Amino acid sequence: MGETMQNRTRAVRTRGIRTAVAALAAVAGVAAAAVPAAAATAPASDTPRYLEPAELPPHPSSPWYAGAVTAGRPDPLPMCVGDALPSITSHREYWTEFDTNAQQLTVEGRSEQWAKDFAALLRKDLAGCAKKLMRQDPDITATQKYYGRLDVEEGADVYGIHTVSAWGSSDIGLFSVGRDGAAVTVVRWGQMGTFQHAQVADFKATTVTAVNKLY
Repeated sequence: MGETMQNRTRAVRTRGIRTAVAALAAVAGVAAAAVPAAAATAPASDTPRYLEPAELPPHPSSPWYAGAVTAGRPDPLPMCVGDALPSITSHREYWTEFDTNAQQLTVEGRSEQWAKDFAALLRKDLAGCAKKLMRQDPDITATQKYYGRLDVEEGADVYGIHTVSAWGSSDIGLFSVGRDGAAVTVVRWGQMGTFQHAQVADFKATTVTAVNKLY
C-alpha cells in the first residue's frame, strides 16, 4: 500500500514538473518569436536625424562637441537664412575648443511641394546674402561664392560668405541647403578667416551626410 502511494506521488510530481516545463517553454517560444517579428516589422525612421560631431569638417586641434536637438528657431538667428525659418524649425548647435562653430537647422514641411518652395527661398536668400549684409551694416564688407550643387537625394547647394568689419574682424562661413522629400536642412559652418581657410571639400561631405540622414 505504501509503495503504491509513493508511486502515485511520484507520478503527480512528474506531471507537475512536465506541465511547468511545458508552460515555460511555451512562454519562451512566444517571446523568442515576438522579437524577430517585431524587428522585421519595425518601420524605418520617419524622423529626420542630425549630424553627429564626428561628421563635421575635422578641426586640426580640437574635437567637435554638440548640444541637444532643440525644437524652434535658434536665438540668435543665423545670418542670411534666419528670417525665413518657420516656427516648426528644429536645430542643433556644434562647437570646438577654438573659434570654429557649426549649426544644423531642419524643417519638416507639409508636403514635398512646400519643401521644394522653401528650399528655393533659402537658396535665393543665400544668393543675395552679401549684398543684404552690406545694406544692413555699412561697416561690413561681404563677398560670397557659390560652390555648386551636390547630387544627393533631391539635391543640395553650397555657398561661402566672407565678411570683414571696419574694426578688423574677418570671418568665413559655409552654408548648404539640401532637401529629401518634405524635409529641408541647412548646415552652417563658420570660423575666423578668409576663403582660403574654408574647408569646402569637407563641408560638402558633411552636407551629403546631413541630407542622407534626413530619412
